[in-house]
Amino acid sequence: MGEMMRAIEITEAGGPDVLKLVERPVPQAGPGQVVIKVAWAGVNRPDALQRAGLYAPPPTASDLPGLEASGEVIGVGPGAQGVAVGDQVCALLPGGGYAEYVATPAAHCLPVPDGMDLREAACLPETYFTVWSNVFTRGGLKGGERFLVHGGSSGIGTTAIQLARAFGARVFATAGSAEKCEACVGLGAERAINYRDEDFVAALREEGGADLILDMVGGDYIPRNLKALADDGRMVHMAFLGGPKVEVNFTTLMTRRLTMTGSTLRPQSDLAKARITQSEGAVPRVVTTSAKAGPESVTFSDLKQWLAGGRPHLLVLGTAWGLASQIMDGADARLEPLAGPARYNH
Repeated sequence: MGEMMRAIEITEAGGPDVLKLVERPVPQAGPGQVVIKVAWAGVNRPDALQRAGLYAPPPTASDLPGLEASGEVIGVGPGAQGVAVGDQVCALLPGGGYAEYVATPAAHCLPVPDGMDLREAACLPETYFTVWSNVFTRGGLKGGERFLVHGGSSGIGTTAIQLARAFGARVFATAGSAEKCEACVGLGAERAINYRDEDFVAALREEGGADLILDMVGGDYIPRNLKALADDGRMVHMAFLGGPKVEVNFTTLMTRRLTMTGSTLRPQSDLAKARITQSEGAVPRVVTTSAKAGPESVTFSDLKQWLAGGRPHLLVLGTAWGLASQIMDGADARLEPLAGPARYNH
């Protein structure tokens, strides 16, 4: 038997009490992979759903929860590029983050931004990969376009606001309180709409309609989103907190040339996720904090450079808990964040 590590296992479907500290073999770096000594693991809604028995991991993924983590690279497999032993990284994971060590494709690693500690960095990959693939790759956001994100104060929302603003879009957001709306504006939203008091459809129509909407609500928001879109607008779905079913008149899509699409990240193959890091969009590249280039193509490598350059005002909204050996002894006290969803609260 090889070297062993400690990990958190889901023993059965249920509440936080079904999480158990166990020993598992330390993973080895396969072709194109790295092994990370985990300092912090991000806590995400799918972790809570998996623990509750409502979200099975893909067949090829680890049964251990944990979709993102930060730490030090301690092993590099054959063919792995861009990452070296000793690098401090945060990474998107297929699962297995709730452990002392985890293996993941090197292409799924991001640099830890200057000035950001590992705890904060552990909450970056899931939201950044999700936002990049849905907003820039699938949604095709361009500089100068009007972009609406629902749940602006959530982990996905705060990331979408900052990236869309950084790459030249006009950003609008919805949130459920004056305080949350103020936070969205502070992050770069041109306007934040309190959906309890205002009609986001009317607000966007006043601006000419949204060119792109990122929606995690679904339900009765779907026909309202269609009304809020500009002609030739796009709508990207990434969750359905309000339900996945609704009656829609699809004639509107044809007459106004609208596009509806969506995706989920975890079920995609390692290759598909790696392709996100090679994707290009047609949004302006950030040159300095005060000036932007013209409509030059931007790639995921530019995002990595943007992160690595240090973002002193970058807000990371998420939950992480430590897996360093000195913390593992008190693991019971660290399980409570898994009692409920940690993301997509809008």
